[in-house]
Amino acid sequence: MVERKSTGWVGWIFFASALMMLAGGLNILAGLTGIFNGNFYASTGGELIVFNYASWGWIHLLLGVAVLAAGTALLAGKTWARIVAAVLAVISIVAHVAFLPAYPWWSAIAIVIDALILYAVTMHGDEVR
Repeated sequence: MVERKSTGWVGWIFFASALMMLAGGLNILAGLTGIFNGNFYASTGGELIVFNYASWGWIHLLLGVAVLAAGTALLAGKTWARIVAAVLAVISIVAHVAFLPAYPWWSAIAIVIDALILYAVTMHGDEVR
């Protein structure tokens, strides 16, 4: 097995893990808001795509817990966390695109954070080992 030397790009993984923990916490907050206060999000209808806001709240809550756990594992250098982080970032992007009508600024910021996470784990993830 060939030992790879870490470069300065390894900071991207630490940045991604910090962003994942932040995004996970924000998703948990958004989920709890949707569950307990469905009238918080400004929208003309009471539903978002096919679910009501309480259902989306649960989706965001569960996604947030998963992203927070994967971010912690990524910081610890777990190889499986890179794959999970990439998959969860894509799922989170799709979920926030669907959530755009209800809260556009929050969703747009979350999409940018998830895109940065996806870049970091796919381009520089192997340097953490």
